[in-house]
Amino acid sequence: MKLQSLFYIIYFIIISIFFSDSIIPNYEKFSSAEGALNYRILYPNNFDSSNKYPLHIFLHGIGERGSDNELQLTYVDKVFLNQKNYENYPAIVVFPQSPLNDNWSSRILTGNIKSQVFPENERPTNSLKLVMKLMDSLVNETYVNNNKVYLSGLSNGAMGSFELLKHRPNMFASAVLICGGGNPLWAKEFAKSTPVWIAHGSKDKVVHPEFSLKMAEAIIREGGSPKLTLYENVYHDSWNNVFDDPGFLKWIYSHSRN
Repeated sequence: MKLQSLFYIIYFIIISIFFSDSIIPNYEKFSSAEGALNYRILYPNNFDSSNKYPLHIFLHGIGERGSDNELQLTYVDKVFLNQKNYENYPAIVVFPQSPLNDNWSSRILTGNIKSQVFPENERPTNSLKLVMKLMDSLVNETYVNNNKVYLSGLSNGAMGSFELLKHRPNMFASAVLICGGGNPLWAKEFAKSTPVWIAHGSKDKVVHPEFSLKMAEAIIREGGSPKLTLYENVYHDSWNNVFDDPGFLKWIYSHSRN
């Protein structure tokens, strides 16, 4: 009996140590006339509202939509919730979640991965409208460094990110768009104002890499200089390659608006 009690004591000590070291973003909800948007927000260690911090928003993929306010962290835990990164790159990181009946992108699906349509002047989805309003409110906080606001997204989130750059071309210091796409005509809005890293898997069968290549070409044509990475023999999971790259956070946080 004493041995069993000792076992339980040791077990609970181990569990408590494990969870005390976990990095858990706060659960939040943003509301406006368009509706409500669930999001998680991660504050830097020893957050002090009298200081100024970088602000980083991440847009998830189509499979992480929902109402649990948790699924959007599926792929980013090893990069944003990594203890070393958390200490080395102190920033306020926002993870919104689109509901199942919506998404981040105004694209029109055609059934052919090479002929998806991104209308030039389509209104943003309701979820993206809420993201823009959320960001507009956050950048007005006194503890946010407006010269260091960052954007990243994967798949549908990268598509929404290209659209967000179109609507907020002067908001972001840099952006990383992974296996997404957009309308090349949008590039004229942000090509010269926002450094962009575009990444894609060469064997992506869900979102054809051609969409990323066209966006990179358009940015160059409009006077920008994008960083472009095409991962050899990688399918629709190239975010793993980006998140495993120690240069990901280093690159995105190296930029600052004048």
